[in-house]
Order: sequence, then structure tokens, then C-alpha cells
Amino acid sequence: MFKVENLSKNYKLDNKDEVVGLKNINLEIKEGEILGIIGTSGSGKTTLLRCLRGVEKFDEGVITVDDVVLHADDSQYYYNQLKKATAIHLQRDFGLWPASCRENVLRKMYGAKYGDEASTLLKEAEKEFGKKADEILKLVGLEGKDDFPAPLLSGGEKQRLIMARQLAKEPKLLLLDEPATMACPKTKQEILDAVKKINKELGITVIVVSHLPEVQKYLADRIVLMNDGEIVEISDDVNGITDEFLSKRAPESDITIKASDETIIKAEDIDKRYFVLNDGVSLDIENANFEVKKGDILTLLGPSGAGKSVLLHILDGIEDADGGKVTYKLKTDNEGVLWVDIHKPSLHRMDVRRKVGFMYQEFALQYYATIRDQLAARLGYKNNEIVENAKKIAKEEGLSDEILDSLYLLTDLNEDEAKHRLEQIGVMPEILNDLFPSFPATKVKEEVKDIFDLLDLSIDVLDRRSYELSGGQKVRAMLSLVLCSKPDILILDEPFGDLDPITLRDVSNSLKLLCKEYGITIVMVSHNTEFMKELSNRGIFMDEGNLVEDSRDMDQLVDKFIDFCHADYLRQDN
Repeated sequence: MFKVENLSKNYKLDNKDEVVGLKNINLEIKEGEILGIIGTSGSGKTTLLRCLRGVEKFDEGVITVDDVVLHADDSQYYYNQLKKATAIHLQRDFGLWPASCRENVLRKMYGAKYGDEASTLLKEAEKEFGKKADEILKLVGLEGKDDFPAPLLSGGEKQRLIMARQLAKEPKLLLLDEPATMACPKTKQEILDAVKKINKELGITVIVVSHLPEVQKYLADRIVLMNDGEIVEISDDVNGITDEFLSKRAPESDITIKASDETIIKAEDIDKRYFVLNDGVSLDIENANFEVKKGDILTLLGPSGAGKSVLLHILDGIEDADGGKVTYKLKTDNEGVLWVDIHKPSLHRMDVRRKVGFMYQEFALQYYATIRDQLAARLGYKNNEIVENAKKIAKEEGLSDEILDSLYLLTDLNEDEAKHRLEQIGVMPEILNDLFPSFPATKVKEEVKDIFDLLDLSIDVLDRRSYELSGGQKVRAMLSLVLCSKPDILILDEPFGDLDPITLRDVSNSLKLLCKEYGITIVMVSHNTEFMKELSNRGIFMDEGNLVEDSRDMDQLVDKFIDFCHADYLRQDN
């Protein structure tokens, strides 16, 4: 029996306010089914899953998993019993031993029985669990990878090995939190097929949290729709519920963005090689050539490991190429039009980077700082007067143009990475604040009002912190940070990969409006096929480091990509 009765959970904020996490949840899960849970970010899906796992204390209610019955006020012992009866697979969890696939599974089996994976006696584990380990690896599609080192697996293989380790515990209930949401369609298909096989062949009951309708349609027997911590509806009409969920999505913007004939970025003869000595795994980008036109919304698409992010980071100057060059068009008052090498430090490169906005996968709001303070810092880095003043300070202090520009490049990295790089060369992080002080806080409102209006973001958000914002407000606030300096070019490395489709549609519509209003050019990496179709006017399909096809027919290019990935979950006739 799997049952949730009158489950409620509130969170207390630092200011003593309470936020509802779950409100009077009642749910029965049928043995052997795959139950889907869908809802927007912040609807309570993950909180419910964590309560079912036994890692989240709740305020009221009862959870029953087989013969484990947990009440809200029970001791930690009973929460631990629920942990033993369940297993969870988290989207971003790559907690694996740096050993073979088989050893990873054997250690989990040994730990589940004797309490400590680290002290596993491998010979004893082999005798006791070897046959079962082989069966599990075969079940998740890793047969033949028994002795393969876990760190060298592809992203999809790592996800399936994590799933194998969860199965090694022989759970009564398998909990999946956004399985493979950030993965490419090929990887995602492999993971979803593994889930189906586990459910069918082992009869394990599965609860899958995902805000992706196509995932729920492919996996779920029944589905739960959640909103604001409550269950809105439970039904075996998966198509009907997902359609109801998507009905809250704004209409797609009818704005059409067209590129001009003006070239503003050139990538010429780019070479880059990665080589892993232990296993001979390599990624080679050879002789890559393409141009970016003003007004392009260009998506680099392809399977995981194709080289998309590597090429994007070469394009933005964060990563060096082994050969070739990337140049940006710069119009100056005194020297006319220049082509600036993004990999060579110079004052001209500073001028280029000042007009480029960057968002990476880990791009996030600071937890405690107000949105105003974060915007002030960003405007300080990108404001022309502040940058020009930094050049004067550097000259007075005897810093070369190359050193100043190399320091300026760090302002586009996340704070931890920038500090790490400075520490490596023995420089205090405060130097960035000295050279590029924050924009006056009192002037931030005036500077960003038009951006906030276009993003449909209330100006009241300025003096709030990230934890005081809704999911949609957080995304818009993040966009305001990268757009506040009115960049000419945006470089986006999958920063929206884990957004629900309702919020993602808002992002797509906002970016179209901003591109039209300010003439912004975008180069991005994305795995979301619908998002790239909606937003992009051009795509470059990559595989194994090669630029396979460059096209402005996004519908045709995306369909080719789906076929290439054998992504059946995206081809359903629902």
C-alpha cells in the first residue's frame, strides 16, 4: 500500500513569515504503476517527493509505503525506515564512485545490507551480489560497460548508472525528480526507456515528477496536477491533464526576427581537441567556420558531447581554441571599423565585451543581495563611464592594457570562478570592485525601468531578495541582470534548461520583444526543441565536433535532430 493522507508542510522564512509548501495532500498510489506529477516551478512537486523519501519533515499527515507508516511527529527512526523503503533519482545528482560501473552497483548493494558503502569488501560483495549486479546493469542498458570507469561515462550513461544504484537497494517505491530534464533528446530517450523497463520487468512502483508534458505522456499511467502546494486534479487521462496544464501558457509571440546581411562575428578555422588518456575518449572540433549576422538568433543544437558548449565558450572568449580565431566587429569613433580577436587581451576587447551579455547554466541570483544591488554591480561592470574610468585607474597604477582586460574578462564569470582564478595568480578579489565599482544604487531604477517594463516585471522587485520572488519573477530578474546594460549580443549556454514550459514561453516571448526593441543578436545552446523552434531564426547542427548543417529552416532542422536522436517521446501522436 502506498498512501498519503492529509499531508501539509510550511516553510519559515528568515523574516518569520511562512510559505505554504504542501496543503492537505491526499493521494493513493497503485502498486506497479508509474504515477506522474506535473505543475509549474514552486507548485510543491519536489517537496512532496522529498516527504515521500523521508528526507523532509512535514507538519501534519501520514505517509504509508508498504509496511512503513510515518506520522508527522514521529522520531527520526521512522523517517529512516521510510528512507530504506524508497529510493530517489535526482536530476543533477552524479554521486558515483570513481570506479567501474559494476563496482558502483556492488558497493550500493553491500552498503544497503551492511550499512557502509565505503567499507565494502569487494571480493565478498562479488560472491554475494555479483549475479544480481549483472542483471541490474543489463536492465538499465549498461551491459558491456561492467568494467568501464564511471567518470568516463556519457551523461545519459551516468544517469542510468545512478538509477542502477538505486535499484540495488530493492526499493518498494522509486522516486524520480525531473529525470533528464537538462539532457539532450538522445540521452533523455535512453533514460525514459530505462524507467519503463524497470517498471515493467521488476514491477517497481514509480513516481515521476516532471514539468515536461512529453515526458509524462511517454511514461505515466496516471497523473497528478499540482498548483500552489495543492492537488488540482488526479486522472488517468494523461493527455487531458497535460493539455490543461499547458492551457495556462501565454500564446506564442507573433514577432518575427530577421537577420540582416551584416556580419558581426567570424569564427574562422576553429580547432579544439580534448583527450582523456585513461580511455582514449576524445572530442575534436576541426576547421569550424561560420559567421553570425546582426539579428541572428542562432542555436547550436546536437546530442550531448557534440561540442556545442565548447564551441560557445570559444566564441565568447572564456575558453581558448587550439587553432583558428574568433573576431568581433567593433565600430570606433577614431579608428573606424575594427575586427577584434576575442582571445587576445586588449582595450578593444574590453569594448567588445562591454556590449556582450553572458548567461551560463549555473547563472543564478545571489541569495541575500537585493535585486537592486545585483543590478548596480552588473551596471558597474558594463557601464561605459565606469569602464573608461577603470582604464584611467589602471594607467595610474601601472597596469598594462592586457592585464586590465584579463581582469575585466573575469567579471563575466560567476563569483566563485572569478575568485578562484584570481587566487591562482595571487590577486585579491577586491581588485574587481576597485576597478569596476557598483553603479549608484539610487540611479538603478531609472536605468532599468524600460527593461522591467518589457519583461513585465514590477519595479517593486528591486528591493526584494531572490527567496522573496516567485519562480517567474526570478527568471525575469535574472534576465534583467544580463539585459540591463543593453547588450548588442547575448551568449546563452542552456540557462533556461530546467524551466517549466509555461515560464519558458514567457522567456521566449520576452526575448523576442527585446530583440526587436534593441536589435539584440543571440547565440545559444539549447536542448529544448520547442524553445529553439519558437525563438531561433537559424540553427547549426553539431555532432562529434563537426558542424553538420547550418540552416534557417528551423522546423526541418529540429525534425532532423529528433530523428537523429531516435527521440520517440517527442514524436508521440497525442
